Amino acid sequence: MPRKSLNTDSREYPVLPRVAVGAIVLKDGKVLLVKRGHPPAVDFWSIPGGALRLGESLERAAEREIFEETGVVIRARKPIYPFDVIIRDREGKIKYHYVILDFIGDYVSGTLHPADDVTDARWFSPGDLEGRKVTATTIKLLKEIGFFQK
Repeated sequence: MPRKSLNTDSREYPVLPRVAVGAIVLKDGKVLLVKRGHPPAVDFWSIPGGALRLGESLERAAEREIFEETGVVIRARKPIYPFDVIIRDREGKIKYHYVILDFIGDYVSGTLHPADDVTDARWFSPGDLEGRKVTATTIKLLKEIGFFQK
């Protein structure tokens, strides 16, 4: 009897968690952030990144995603921040489930231009983030790496 195929590519209501990567890119005392254009964090600023492709290394995925979303070329160094995002709907069903690994990314070159699934991409100093909608995970990570003055 043939085995039933699972749709493991669905973002909403997945049958398996999706693996994603991101990169913290610093340049001249500023951090690179993107404004998300799709759920679950639509209209929030966050670390750029996205889904891992089959057969792609984590580092290569981070480099590709940052370029696709921002036009900036980076070199992914080391993973520094693993976390997961699990969002349930009103009935308690899992609507989104991501396992995310953020890397330190060294700026290599490029001029900012938002693309792919983001609506904006910018370099932010710590003070520039005041009053902006930034994901809680991004704020937590930026605090952990010492981006904000204590």
